Amino acid sequence: MRIAFGPVLAALLLTWPTLASAQDDTSAPPPDATPAALQPAAVPSDATSSGATPSDSAPSDTPDSAPVARPQRADFQDEPASDDARRVADWAVRSDDNHGMPFIIIDKRAAKLFVFDSSGRLQGATLVLLGKAVGDDSAPDVGHEKLSAIPLEDQTTPAGRFMAAPAHERNVPFFWVDYEHAVSLHRVVTPPGENRLARLATTSTDDKRISHGCINVAVKFFDDVVLKTFSDKGGIVYILPEVKSVEEVFPAIAEVDVAQGQ
Repeated sequence: MRIAFGPVLAALLLTWPTLASAQDDTSAPPPDATPAALQPAAVPSDATSSGATPSDSAPSDTPDSAPVARPQRADFQDEPASDDARRVADWAVRSDDNHGMPFIIIDKRAAKLFVFDSSGRLQGATLVLLGKAVGDDSAPDVGHEKLSAIPLEDQTTPAGRFMAAPAHERNVPFFWVDYEHAVSLHRVVTPPGENRLARLATTSTDDKRISHGCINVAVKFFDDVVLKTFSDKGGIVYILPEVKSVEEVFPAIAEVDVAQGQ
C-alpha cells in the first residue's frame, strides 16, 4: 500500500483510530509532512555515539579509555531468520552502516520484519503485509499517483537502504521509509474486503501481499517495539530484495565480506 491521505483516510481514522496511520485513497502525503521536514539530517561518516572528536576530550590512561570493540554480528537471539537477513544485519553492525542508530531488516521473501537496537540486538520480530507485486524497484512518479491509478505491477515494496523518518497524520504515528515513492511503515489498516488482520495472523507469505507498497505491522508490535525502539528520531530500514541479489542492492556488503575474508 502506498501511503495516501484524504477524505477516506479521515473516515478510516475516525472508524479505526488505533489501526491506521495511512490510507489508500490518494497518493498525497500528509499536509504536515513535507519532504524538507521529513528528511533526516545526514550522519557524518566519522560520527560517534557521544558526538565528541579526539580534540574535544583530553586523553586518559585509565582502562575506561580503551576503545570498545565493535560487534561483528547482529544478535538475533535464536529468532529464525534467512541467511540474507542475517548477512545484511551482520554487515550493518560490523561496518557501522547503521551509524549507531536502531535499524530494521525487512525480509520480503519471508514477509518478516526484525527490529534491532543501535548495537544490533534484536528487540522483536513479526510478520508484515507488503506490496501486492513482486519486485525491488518503484515505478517512476508512483508516489504522485492516485492509488486507484497505480497498475498492479507497480504496487511493489522497494528494496534498499532507507532512513526512516517519523511523521504523524491526525496524531497517528508512522514512519516514512521512502517519501519520494510514498512508502511508509505503519500500523495495519483495514480497508473493507481485504482481511488484513486475518492475513497477518497466518503463516502464509502469499497472504502477506496485499498493500500498494507500504509495510503494515500489527498494532501492538508497532506500538510496543517499533515506536519504542525508533522513538522520535527514526532509524535505518534495510529492505531485502526478492528478485535482485543482495549485492546488487547493497554493493558495499561485498566489500566488507572481502575485507573480512568471507
